[in-house]
Amino acid sequence: MNKEDSKTVKSLLSSPHKIVIIPHKNPDGDAIGSTLGLMHYLKNKGQQAVVIAPNDFPKFLKWMPGQEEIIIFENDKEVAEKYITEASIIFTLDFNHLSRVGFMQETLEAAEGTFIMIDHHQAPSDYAKVTYSDVHMSSTCEMVYNFIEAIEQDTSKITSKIANCLYTGIMTDTGSFKYSSTTSRTHRVVADLIDRGAENMAIHNKVFDTNSPSRLHILGCALKNMVILEDYHTAYITLSQEELDENEFKKGDTEGIVNYGLTLDNIIFAVIFIENKDEGIIKISFRSQGNFSVNEFARAHFEGGGHDNAAGGKSNVSLEETTAKFVALLDSYKDQLKG
Repeated sequence: MNKEDSKTVKSLLSSPHKIVIIPHKNPDGDAIGSTLGLMHYLKNKGQQAVVIAPNDFPKFLKWMPGQEEIIIFENDKEVAEKYITEASIIFTLDFNHLSRVGFMQETLEAAEGTFIMIDHHQAPSDYAKVTYSDVHMSSTCEMVYNFIEAIEQDTSKITSKIANCLYTGIMTDTGSFKYSSTTSRTHRVVADLIDRGAENMAIHNKVFDTNSPSRLHILGCALKNMVILEDYHTAYITLSQEELDENEFKKGDTEGIVNYGLTLDNIIFAVIFIENKDEGIIKISFRSQGNFSVNEFARAHFEGGGHDNAAGGKSNVSLEETTAKFVALLDSYKDQLKG
């Protein structure tokens, strides 16, 4: 975060404000961790701060300090809209285009508060007065840590509640610190968070070791459905709505399944296609290793984007048509997928 932006934010926070903090739709560990971590920090500074999420978030994140205070827009639209309308400052975290909040977009576009963006995805839009964007960061949670450090000139204001929230987001968005975005700085940040009260072993257990039977049944179904295309060093998984329903799908049950493809030898491109009949789309997650940019692939073909090695997208045709389109595209990328 540069000095000019730090000065602007310091000035804004020098007086009391009604502040709303927004994560993206279908929030993950980084989105919930960063928004809650920032909420605790702002409240400790005497600000009125509330997190409003577009929709609900996975059960494995519902232990996090302050999660019970999150307002779910789709469940309490009238209350959420009142907070957004009255807010003088609106933080948007872990996304950089208002379309990422789904049905909240219209409400945010009409809001008159000052927007501050903190995000690490590519191609940010220009809706915010202050844009703290860095695609090289491991996570938005690491950026919130930097944000606090820049405002306070040290990290002494990071409490155990903040530390637990930020650690969770860094851990989940780095694949437990194995992705290339994990730098020596990331490890130093994590070390400081542990020193400040992040219970790293307990967090890992609560996020990864509290699976439901439905989660494991869906994982089994997904792995059975995996298709390996050795000529393209690619593996993809499909999950139909029928399969999700049969296995009593709950929000968060498919989180991380796409990564299993990359555990295979000689696979550098992994994809999962998940049918969502309520929204009328196929939700797609892309992952890669090395120099193959799934961000560019998703943007070019599936109305998506994200990071070079992790991105999302969608399709408005059937699951069968979507996978057929995907497979047909691979020949054009064969040289890039050599590894």
